[in-house]
Amino acid sequence: MESTQPTQRIAPVRKSVVVDAPVEHAFRVFTERIGDWWPVKTHSVHKEQAETAGLEPRLGGAVYELWPGGREEWGTITVWEPPHRFVLTWHPSHGLEEATEVEVRFSAQRGSTLVELEHRGWEARGERAASVREAYDTGWVPVLASYAEAAT
Repeated sequence: MESTQPTQRIAPVRKSVVVDAPVEHAFRVFTERIGDWWPVKTHSVHKEQAETAGLEPRLGGAVYELWPGGREEWGTITVWEPPHRFVLTWHPSHGLEEATEVEVRFSAQRGSTLVELEHRGWEARGERAASVREAYDTGWVPVLASYAEAAT
C-alpha cells in the first residue's frame, strides 16, 4: 500500500561567487583544474589521506578523489554544456540511493563570470537530510572561495 503522506521538500542550497575572468576560463578552472583548488584535506571522504580531486570533463564523467588506497567516487556528470553549465549526482561515501544533485552555472557579467551553484535533492538522504543540508550550506562557502581564488 502506497503512503498518502506528503514528502517534505527541503530547500536547495544556493551559493554564488563572481570570478574576475571570462566564462570559458571560469568553466575550465572549475572542471579541468578541480585538483588545483578543491580543499581535499578538509572536504573529502579520506580527509588528510586524500591527495587530489578529479573530474572527467564529459557527459557520464566521474567526479572523484584520489588517495593512497585508490579512487573514491563522488558523483557522475549527468548534464554537460560547456562553458555554461553542468550537473552531477553527488554521493561521496554513500551509495547512489542517497545521491543528491549539484548544478553549476556560469554566466558572463561585465567582464567577469557569475558562478551559481545549486545543491538539491536532500530528500534522498532520508531522516538525516536536514542536518546534511545544513553541513553543505556552510561547507560550500570555503570550497567556492578556494575556487574563486584559483580562477582569478
